[in-house]
Amino acid sequence: MNFAFIIDPIERLDPGHDSTVAMMEAAQERGHGVWVTRIDQLSVRSGQTWANLTPVQLQPVSLKQGRYDIPQPWYQLGEPTRRPLGEMQGVFMRQDPPVNTAYLWATYLLDYVPPPTLVVNQPAALRSANEKMFALQVPELLPPTLVSRDVGEIREFITRYGPGVLKPLGGKAGEGILYLDPADRNLNSLIELSTQGHLPVMVQMYLPQVVQGDKRVILLAGEPIGAVNRVPKGHEFRGNMAVGGQAVPCDITERDREIAARLKPLLQSAGLYFVGIDVIGGYLTEVNVTSPTGIREIDRLNGTQLGHKVIAWVEEQCQTRTLKNLKI
Repeated sequence: MNFAFIIDPIERLDPGHDSTVAMMEAAQERGHGVWVTRIDQLSVRSGQTWANLTPVQLQPVSLKQGRYDIPQPWYQLGEPTRRPLGEMQGVFMRQDPPVNTAYLWATYLLDYVPPPTLVVNQPAALRSANEKMFALQVPELLPPTLVSRDVGEIREFITRYGPGVLKPLGGKAGEGILYLDPADRNLNSLIELSTQGHLPVMVQMYLPQVVQGDKRVILLAGEPIGAVNRVPKGHEFRGNMAVGGQAVPCDITERDREIAARLKPLLQSAGLYFVGIDVIGGYLTEVNVTSPTGIREIDRLNGTQLGHKVIAWVEEQCQTRTLKNLKI
């Protein structure tokens, strides 16, 4: 099979951290062709999505004394060719946030990848599933949560529930997340800066259990396949690895499985096959759908090979879709 990965420029990827690289390595090790492209290299002509596809040969990382040893160079690119993405068996949309205009337009272009090619995750779902808002479909799993741009309403919320965490709806990797204290004399100004006077933001009740970690659980087809706990360092209240959170091993708990089971039909119906959910103190806080990370950390801490699990699942789906298409 041939798999295309839509990524940021490959030289920016961290092979010891990025889940995308783990999946590309797994695809190569399983005998598949691995190709890369970018969102600015997509187009639609004659009703099909085309891309500048560049073959890539990877030198896989290896674990040595609990750390990833990264070969240099860790990849080698071939000559790019312009081809329809429909010639690929699978396409992985792994462009990192922000979900800006360029990202959204790319999802519209990907709508024209014809069957039986599988796109992970489905472009329409990427457009509609805001990573902060998607979880609001299951409010019983969340801590008290408000989405608003109104300063008075936000102040009333944290007065009622105590300290809160403010999250920009388009944020990523912990960027722009604020701790709101009802007694802070700067409270109104912080809210005004975040909302810019007209943008809604999410505010959730602060969960003190975050000091024990913000757990990332990887879901494949709605089923949990691995987890890592991200523990804030020092005075930082955010556990995101991008802001220094320490990755520590953890188990998938019964509560994690309950949350996944509740989300599974929503994810499946949307075409969100590979996602990462964030769980703090047994509460679901976010559903990450764009380019969830965590595979490398889970593999390093637990000796797993989650990239191979993902690719094996994609192989099965591609084979099934091909057989259905032949019957038609």
